[in-house]
Amino acid sequence: MRTPFVVALNRPVSRRMLGVAAAGLLAAGWRAPGPETAAPAHAALRHTPAPVDERRLRALFGSENRVIATRERVVAVTFNAAWNDAGLDRMLAELGRRRAPATFFLTGDFADRHPKVVRRVVAAGHALGNHSFSHPRFKDLTAAGRRREVRAADRALRAAGAGAALTPFFRFPYGETTPGHIREINELGFADIEYTADTNGWKGTEGGMTVDRAVRRAVDALRPGAILQLHLGASEGRTDVLDARALPRILDAVVGRGYRVTDLRALLAPTARR
Repeated sequence: MRTPFVVALNRPVSRRMLGVAAAGLLAAGWRAPGPETAAPAHAALRHTPAPVDERRLRALFGSENRVIATRERVVAVTFNAAWNDAGLDRMLAELGRRRAPATFFLTGDFADRHPKVVRRVVAAGHALGNHSFSHPRFKDLTAAGRRREVRAADRALRAAGAGAALTPFFRFPYGETTPGHIREINELGFADIEYTADTNGWKGTEGGMTVDRAVRRAVDALRPGAILQLHLGASEGRTDVLDARALPRILDAVVGRGYRVTDLRALLAPTARR
């Protein structure tokens, strides 16, 4: 079976949809390139008994992937983390109770400060992605500075115990992408994975958000292949995480509307060849 699409790397960056795999999980074999040189995807992988399908990884290059290309009623649930871990207990409990997989995009600084969180996410069976080291605005950095942010975060996640849960997925801080910046992270062996909708729960009540509004934003975005973005903690020392309170209702709505939660790692799983 062929992958749903194959992308030429010199094509313009597009807001293309992700190709979805039928089954399987990302294997433990992916490795980021070393600190001295950027490398194409094939140089960032080592083969294992269940390797990542390199064609599928490369097919994600050149795009700010915001939707999974599928007619199935599936959605992906993702979390960003750069602040504190105030919502972790409730979020892991709700995901575990429903056997729903998720991908956590952590900054390297967060991983340095909360290595136990990294290990808890791994132990719970979820995936990890790279969200830069210090969550800067990439447009304000040099190309070398952007590469340092990605590589430093990768090192921090590995040092914290990410292990086999670490994926070659990157999410830009603030959701700010450009074609050139996407090419840069692709050259480091990462695919950009953005989101269909953000609940905006991270704004908190101070920012005019409520649990009801966060739930509504997620529910309104439901469509086959939607990628939902929530946040693990709260900023500026706050501990009330609206997304943690909204998550049970969001997951109930997903099931109630005939959807199921899919694992983004399946996008890179090897497929049967005829």
